[in-house]
Amino acid sequence: MLLNWTVMILYNYFSAMFVGPGYVPLGWTPEKSQDCMYLQYCKVCQSYKAPRSHHCRKCNRCVMKMDHHCPWINNCCGYQNHASFTLFLLLAPLGCIHASFIFIMTMYTQLYNRISFGWSSVKIDMSAAKRDPRPIIPFGLSAFAASLFALGLALGTTIAVGMLFIIQMKVILTNKTSIESWIEEKAKDRIQYYQTGETFIFPYDMGSKWKNFRQVFTWSGVPEGDGLDWPVRDGCHQYSLTIEQLKQKADKRVRSVRYRAIEDYSGVCCPVTKGVKTFFTTPCTEEPRIALSKGDLILATRGLKHWMYGEKILVSAADGGIRERGWFPRKCVEKYQHDSETDQPVDGEKKSK
Repeated sequence: MLLNWTVMILYNYFSAMFVGPGYVPLGWTPEKSQDCMYLQYCKVCQSYKAPRSHHCRKCNRCVMKMDHHCPWINNCCGYQNHASFTLFLLLAPLGCIHASFIFIMTMYTQLYNRISFGWSSVKIDMSAAKRDPRPIIPFGLSAFAASLFALGLALGTTIAVGMLFIIQMKVILTNKTSIESWIEEKAKDRIQYYQTGETFIFPYDMGSKWKNFRQVFTWSGVPEGDGLDWPVRDGCHQYSLTIEQLKQKADKRVRSVRYRAIEDYSGVCCPVTKGVKTFFTTPCTEEPRIALSKGDLILATRGLKHWMYGEKILVSAADGGIRERGWFPRKCVEKYQHDSETDQPVDGEKKSK
């Protein structure tokens, strides 16, 4: 049984790793040229981002139906490997539960005849088992310590990976990804903030948990569709989600604040020279840090007490058009006073000087 768990876990693990999520073809454009207005353009991949796709900084490619980048498999979880990754998250806790049962029963049976209770003390004799016949595998103090450590590891894995499995199943049964759930939450916040009276309906929810489940899990193991075109529910547009993303990006630009660097920052994760509070409150995230030079302009979109996240504003064509986004210490920058009518970027595009 343990061998079966091991084979199934490793099969799905390596499938998720080597099959990969599926990438948007380089230079991809929609069949109808007028549909380009509903899509974002990726300067790195030199192509439009297909519906439900996002650019991964780690993979350096636009990933089809991207859920997240997983360091466990050193790859993204997306269109092609979502089922394998979710099965791995299911089988790993089940195998650990089986292993935990074995460890518990082993320690119970081995310690049962080794423990003696006194009036005021409890003694454990680990030298030999007080029963006949003696166990085939010796169970001494080192074996007890190893079994106890393995039990803790198995229970920890069961809880941690099991929680991830529950999260994945919640988004799969609504035919979403983790990123799309976040986009939907931001859509509700945007509508409530501006009181537009809109109603955002997630376009890819088929209205049935079974139908949503079948979008990821199939008998053949190959997900439905081609990863570029997706079925949508009645009353929704093929580009409903991408249109909402463009609105959120434009809103983020409007609500962002421009800063100018007053100190150099090398881009290290935990800067020692920027203060003790900055050092110990570094953001616990995989998002990058950006190096700053005195005089750089940054468009900040969010922040913490001692850190801010934003995008460096390119001021020359020599920068290559590649966006630099990441975290930087708040004490390295100050608000940049500028003429909002002339300097404010329009429709999410950076203003070149």
